[in-house]
Amino acid sequence: MRRRVERREVRAARRARRFALLTVLAIVLVIALALTAFGGSSTSNTAQLSVQRATATATEPYPQIVAVRGAVRLQMPITQSQSTAIGYHSADDGALSLAPLGHQGNEGVVQRVFHAVFGGAGGHPTWYRLDSGSLSALDVGAAPGTDVYAPVDGTVVGIAPFVVAGRRFGSTVDIQPQNAPSLVVTLTQLKPDPALQVGNDVAAGRTKVGTVADLSVVEKQALARYTNDAGDHVSIEVRPSAALALN
Repeated sequence: MRRRVERREVRAARRARRFALLTVLAIVLVIALALTAFGGSSTSNTAQLSVQRATATATEPYPQIVAVRGAVRLQMPITQSQSTAIGYHSADDGALSLAPLGHQGNEGVVQRVFHAVFGGAGGHPTWYRLDSGSLSALDVGAAPGTDVYAPVDGTVVGIAPFVVAGRRFGSTVDIQPQNAPSLVVTLTQLKPDPALQVGNDVAAGRTKVGTVADLSVVEKQALARYTNDAGDHVSIEVRPSAALALN
């Protein structure tokens, strides 16, 4: 008799626990549905805002020095994922030679053998020599309309038309580096940002200075040998500030 009573008590306790658990689950479900009904819009808006912020941030290049001239460190002016290729060639008008960082993608046989035996010439990014002259102009390839950011911290000291074959294709933007005021960093083949003015301070990789211009209609661009498009790009040179004053 006592065993029967104990069994009934055990079954009753189990039913009570199951009922309590189901009650708790029902309350949680009701609360979740209420939050979805009244707070779903806010959650959706918050998620959408986060995506928009991430997309905006993703357009800025991460800090990466691609070339050096004395105290001037030229940072990547275009988001790495949007860049097609990096090339160097000779420039006129007193442009100074640059020291590329990374490794040359089209180096000759002798160079390849030397580096295979003695090492060196490794790292990123990969760059290409576009002619046999001095490495005084840096071309960073990207599709027309791609955002271009300042390659150095400094101040905008000049904005002028960039003319090819009698037609204007964007502008030339001159930036005086903060840590090398005796030099000027010149960007060409870009359409300047409407808000950009002479006297503006710019931050490397953070301040948008314009977008890549389309020059494929007027010239065959050497960088196209290493891209899957027409080779459009922004070009960067470093000159003495005195040379800028004479031009």
